[in-house]
Amino acid sequence: MVNDIRKNIEKHLASFMNRVKHEYKLHLINPTLYESIREFSLRKGKRIRPLLLILSYKGYSPKNKKISPSLYSASTCIELLHNFMLIHDDIIDRSNLRRGKPTLHKLLGKIVKTDNQEKLGYDLGIVAGDIVYALAIDAFLSVQEPPQRKERALKYFIQTAAFTAMGEFIDTIHSVEKMNKIKEKDVFLNYTLKTARYTFDCPLVTGAILAGAKQPDIKKLSQLGILVGQAFQIQDDIIGIFDTQKNIGKSILSDIVESKKTILVCHAYKELKAKGKSQFIKHFNKPKKTYKDLVAIRKIFINAGSLQYSLHQVQKRINKSFKILHNLKMRKDCQQVIEDVVVQLFKHSTRIAQQYGVDI
Repeated sequence: MVNDIRKNIEKHLASFMNRVKHEYKLHLINPTLYESIREFSLRKGKRIRPLLLILSYKGYSPKNKKISPSLYSASTCIELLHNFMLIHDDIIDRSNLRRGKPTLHKLLGKIVKTDNQEKLGYDLGIVAGDIVYALAIDAFLSVQEPPQRKERALKYFIQTAAFTAMGEFIDTIHSVEKMNKIKEKDVFLNYTLKTARYTFDCPLVTGAILAGAKQPDIKKLSQLGILVGQAFQIQDDIIGIFDTQKNIGKSILSDIVESKKTILVCHAYKELKAKGKSQFIKHFNKPKKTYKDLVAIRKIFINAGSLQYSLHQVQKRINKSFKILHNLKMRKDCQQVIEDVVVQLFKHSTRIAQQYGVDI
């Protein structure tokens, strides 16, 4: 089921990008603008967000109901929203790589020769991101469902975009705040707004609304999505410190260079005593961090129990989310597929726990 859904998502995403060329004439404004957006949008990815939207919709539809092409087209809205977030996030973080290839602002910075190619890339990247967000709403509008459901689902989608931007706002402030000012609850609020809402909550809820699910299940799906989303972001933070550049598709130093205040960081700061704390701050606050700093920070996270604590937080949320999943009035076959998809997403945590000898 999952492979078939993913193939349909890929097909409809490519088809939508071809439609964009004719309807919006981006290639006539500048060929690089259209080609860069198209290439960035079609880069290989898990397509987890549109996949969850389709699975949730199927879960609340009659078993013999065939998924219409319009729903597959509409499901790409959440992938385009994701791309919009990534484009702006990469500009804020000054990242050069995304999914193992140049970020969109790096591609756009080469359109014309100028004294400041970097600034040109950032400026055009912001504009391109705005275009991609508009395309996301366009993609959503292709769904053919009763107007009341469609309007309700669209409102939830737009609210999610706003909440995600609020998460980016908090994240940007946290990056310059002193470590002692950031509490664990602040980090989890950021995780909820910046990651959980649009990656898990919105696809599951939107699919259910479009299928006509009842309000109690929609509320539970939102809770499930937030739990899985928080766990996903914790895992992402762990991967950003303990994995390799080849596996994550961007610089292994990016998270510590950006001074991200993660659960790992909060826990270590709280648990470390005077000498260890000053050593940690020395490495973490260095303006120009090196691979040696990364290795030292890894060791501090392990010795402070922060890696184990973070992995436990992941597992705790996954366990809670599965309890919610099994209590939904959703078709059992779709429940099982969603559970399988989530299990696959968290294989990284198990691998890192084994690699570093951490018991979870």
